[in-house]
Amino acid sequence: MNPLKKITIVGGGTAGWIAAAVLCNQFSAEELSVELVESADIGTIGVGESTIPPFLELLHSLNIDEKDFIEKTQASFKLGIQFSDWKQLNETYFHPFGSISANMDEYVFYQNWLKSCAEGDDFALQDFSACSVMAKHKKFFLPQSASKTPVSEASYALHLDAGLAARYLRDYAEQRGVKRTEGKIVDVVQTDNGDIRSVRLQSGEEIAGDFFIDCSGFRGLLIEQTLKAGYEDWSHYLPCDRAVVVQTENTAPPPPYTRATAQAAGWSWKIPLQHRTGNGYVYASQYCSDEEATQTLLQQLEGNPITEPRIIPFQTGMRKEIWKNNCLSLGLASGFIEPLESTAIHLIARGMVHFMRHFPEKDCQPALSREFNRRMATDYREIRDFIVLHYCLTEREDTPFWRWCKTMQWPESLQYTLDYFKTQGGLPEEIDRLFAPVSWRSVCEGMGLRPGSYSPLINSFNYATTRSHLTNYRQALEDFIRQLPDHEVFIEKHCRAQKPIAA
Repeated sequence: MNPLKKITIVGGGTAGWIAAAVLCNQFSAEELSVELVESADIGTIGVGESTIPPFLELLHSLNIDEKDFIEKTQASFKLGIQFSDWKQLNETYFHPFGSISANMDEYVFYQNWLKSCAEGDDFALQDFSACSVMAKHKKFFLPQSASKTPVSEASYALHLDAGLAARYLRDYAEQRGVKRTEGKIVDVVQTDNGDIRSVRLQSGEEIAGDFFIDCSGFRGLLIEQTLKAGYEDWSHYLPCDRAVVVQTENTAPPPPYTRATAQAAGWSWKIPLQHRTGNGYVYASQYCSDEEATQTLLQQLEGNPITEPRIIPFQTGMRKEIWKNNCLSLGLASGFIEPLESTAIHLIARGMVHFMRHFPEKDCQPALSREFNRRMATDYREIRDFIVLHYCLTEREDTPFWRWCKTMQWPESLQYTLDYFKTQGGLPEEIDRLFAPVSWRSVCEGMGLRPGSYSPLINSFNYATTRSHLTNYRQALEDFIRQLPDHEVFIEKHCRAQKPIAA
């Protein structure tokens, strides 16, 4: 064997420090030397992140204390996403975490629910979601502390400050032997076979490595500028290519969910942390200027701005080779899918999970990188299709952007999924997929796409008994959640963060 002795990470931010944290948790400093190179002169994109439940799995795998992390990153809890004005103006739906099963098998529940609709009952799908009902009442409780109750079906994620999260992970990694070097890279040195040998700093220092992880953001210093990995452009499916962002003071207790509101040329977000809110407008520049987008965002703010508006251009898509030669790209260097379902940090973590499963020796056998790239491409395309789902089912025709979305071309893989779903509510089975059937069902229902029928096997159930169970469960869930603490009260009691000192 010829094991790697040193991995060099180019770029910090959330991506760089997640990579460093995962590596130093797996290897001792004697087994593998890890050095991260970043420059304070090069800013990071992070403006306040909304995460999804697998992020907590990452923290737990690193043995990070969740309460401490929440307090140090100003985090609040997230039960899902509220979507407003996507199907039609003045219509709202909720995409929850967790399961929706009413103490049944999830598929059996959904089929029974479809039959209840056919029978003329008015049970709303989200009436059976613990996360949706908690979000409606702005309540929160830890599902793992409520076993054998309806809330045990819930799940949650965090709203956090991306800069503070990167700082937390940096401290974690440095305490475990990761070396941080401050400096701006001015040159990349390659070997005769095209691998990366080292990076040269403005100071003249040269930093070598057996393997490199590119966390340099959109510019892809190693993976694209040096190795020419290529880019698969998805703007023909997702035309939004810019965002304007600003932070505001909180004017009310933070709700336990992200808000995504459709706008004339895209959509805006509100991500509530404990002491401030992150706001942004993702838009298509062919339908909206930077000035128009900025004005729209500023006019809809609910608190005083504490930062200046900042424009972030992007191109939706992914690298054709996320791992090429002896270089792995992570975060924005590997690709970008607009943050509608809060998948950015998840894709960083997934990149490291797949990398550890295919961890190379110094020769970086191509079979490992090929399989890694296949798996990551599957993850990216699954997320792409799920994001397109939110747009392509719209009934809006009030602006050029939404008229385009209503008649857009669908990816073949999404068309296949929805053709199958439309029949009896089934979804194609995939290995290790991110978005569970409950996510697809929630968004499809919210956007007005309901299967044409249900499985005939459900007719073997006694519907009177089923209807009674659904009625009782819905009421029991509502009654139980009403007595839970408000989200703000839960935070105050269990994980209140100190208010940051104004700059």
